[in-house]
Amino acid sequence: MNNTAVSAQVQGTDNTHMVFKDEEHEKFYCEKLAQARYQDCYHKALIYVLGISEDTRNHFSQIYDMKSGYIKTECLHQGWQTSGSVRAVRLAFNLYTGGTPSVEDYRRKDEQISECMEYSVSDIFCCGYALYFWEGIKLRYPEYCCRQKTMDEILAEMGG
Repeated sequence: MNNTAVSAQVQGTDNTHMVFKDEEHEKFYCEKLAQARYQDCYHKALIYVLGISEDTRNHFSQIYDMKSGYIKTECLHQGWQTSGSVRAVRLAFNLYTGGTPSVEDYRRKDEQISECMEYSVSDIFCCGYALYFWEGIKLRYPEYCCRQKTMDEILAEMGG
């Protein structure tokens, strides 16, 4: 089962422009990232997204094992989960593993397909956390989310 980060390459990110939901979110992110095995894009995205919801912050150890680096997909079935926290957990798992790891929790194909569909953009982003989810994506894929140069800027650099 693929339930750890895809890679462990440390990448620097300028966190001064990050958007946090509230002070608790920012504090959680800073504290947990300092404790993480790596400060790479996988851990940054996982911790940031899991810090958005008070429910996921309060149950972080039931979602992710900091020591081993393993996610705990069984958390998706626990009674504390809300519609928003389930979305946050699925996005965090996807950004961390590059897949849909909770699909492996099901034996029947129809259940696996149903669970896989829960990872769709429309199912995850249709909630009040969408702005913060985007921040998590930017942390995971910084090379694709940087500001693009305009044609005028490119021409000016070329001396045109």
